[in-house]
Amino acid sequence: MTASLLVLALLAAPSPTGPSAPAGPAGGRAVVLGALQAELARSAARLRLDGYDAPYFIAFQVKELRTDTVAARSGALVEDESRRNRRAAVDLRVGSYDLDSSGRDDGVHFVGQDGRTWFASREAPLDDDPAALRNALWLLADEKYKEALAAWFKKKSRAVYRAEEPDRAPSFSREDPQRHADPATPFAFDRGRWRDEVKRLSAAFRSHPAVLDASVRVGADRTVRWLVDTEGTALVTEQTLYGLHLQAVARAVDGQLLEGSRDWYARTEAGLPAGERLRREQEALCAELEALRTAPVVDPSSGPALLAPEATGVLFHEAVGHRLEGDRQDDDKEGQTFKGQVGRRVLPAFLTVTDDPTVARAGGVDLNGAYGWDDQGVPARRTVLVEDGVLRGYLLSRRPVKPFTRSNGHGRAQGVQAPVARMGNLLVESRRTFPLAQLRRMLREEARRQGKPHAYVIRDITGGNTNTASFGYQAFKGTPRLVTRLDVATGREELVRGVELVGTPLSSVNRLLATSAETAVFNGFCGAESGYVPVSTVAPWALVSEVELQRVARAHERSPILPAPWTEAR
Repeated sequence: MTASLLVLALLAAPSPTGPSAPAGPAGGRAVVLGALQAELARSAARLRLDGYDAPYFIAFQVKELRTDTVAARSGALVEDESRRNRRAAVDLRVGSYDLDSSGRDDGVHFVGQDGRTWFASREAPLDDDPAALRNALWLLADEKYKEALAAWFKKKSRAVYRAEEPDRAPSFSREDPQRHADPATPFAFDRGRWRDEVKRLSAAFRSHPAVLDASVRVGADRTVRWLVDTEGTALVTEQTLYGLHLQAVARAVDGQLLEGSRDWYARTEAGLPAGERLRREQEALCAELEALRTAPVVDPSSGPALLAPEATGVLFHEAVGHRLEGDRQDDDKEGQTFKGQVGRRVLPAFLTVTDDPTVARAGGVDLNGAYGWDDQGVPARRTVLVEDGVLRGYLLSRRPVKPFTRSNGHGRAQGVQAPVARMGNLLVESRRTFPLAQLRRMLREEARRQGKPHAYVIRDITGGNTNTASFGYQAFKGTPRLVTRLDVATGREELVRGVELVGTPLSSVNRLLATSAETAVFNGFCGAESGYVPVSTVAPWALVSEVELQRVARAHERSPILPAPWTEAR
């Protein structure tokens, strides 16, 4: 599989609040919760086929997503909409906690003469109608039970050919029931204000003829989640995330496409930037693109580099974080980079890496990856992954990974997809820190020591991706947007373009020499098997003894033949 860290998606983010005393939902939310609990009780008591195993675990979930968006190009609105939907999901398991129907055969679909002719809808009624909702859950549960029985028989049949696995981890973890209801809060989105703002900002791009196209988008997503299961969990959570995005495109003089952006996320509408600050950021974005148009293209090379906090965060997200997701450790199709390494040194001894979804803010910035309960109803927990360079644990969903038997609240998914272990807020800490000015001097000294004429400073990065599958190369790639090349002899820096940061995970992260004490936040969205989920990294500047830069795909395309209409006199 390929996992990637993205910036520009605008999806709902989990709530940063943590567990608290049980509370009762009000109004329509109580009606929905009651319908889930009533149908769950009926299914738990009566859903079974004579002569076949009954389910040992059932969970019902409904997610309601409301999305408001306005966007503009060239001073005019191109999008102005509000959407609301509800989706339902059922997790139903046959067998036992030790060995059950889940796995690669979960959700098996028959084909051929005995193929199914119909599938239950995942849509749930928007009206708070208990009968309609119970009907949707009834059909989904029936479908999932039959799928689970088919998968269960197929899984048991493997024992005929395969030897027993005494070290096999259980299929599902036992967790304490959770009971909590977030209070309902007003959903604020000042549509009139944002219409004016996006039109004004998008029109301002017209004063920069080098910018071919640009857009301004503002959106707000709120997710209300209901979750009940046969262990006694009953949750109602509310989660809201706002996003503001400036995107612009230009072409270099040689035809290379240049893309730039500014992205902000916040938990409240007031947390988004506005007014003069946005105008300054827009001007800075245009200035960067105009400078990149004539910046030299660098050849592929390797050597020392200084990574800005955003780039450091992407490096650890791609090279380390994805490989510590628990679901990958027992999958033979995965590279299993860190399988069996708990208690062993895997990173430089001055580094500690944790994932803590309970942290809502860092450095005055709201963190995308904050939430209170994961998508399996388990409380979010701070998880030490690497301590002083030594591997201490994995990101865990309710799929256990030896030597661990319990989830640490990292089972996550987009919408109602099946959750797997995913990152939330990845925090990189260091005991070997220096002021940024000294790191720059150390960068130059390291390049001299290696006999390199140049070193690089990777200032901004749009994201990255990695391959973790066993049949592919264990590698990652980052996409820098702003890179400067340092002349070791003179100390002069110049803006360059046309490169990507690539490498193999273990060798790259073990080449870190030192970091800054100051850190910064990278907010984005990560795509993997369970969809796109909001994530954050908090990381320092990092001095690396060697990075590899490869040339990006070249595109020698012409710029538009005619100039933009507003550049010519009427």
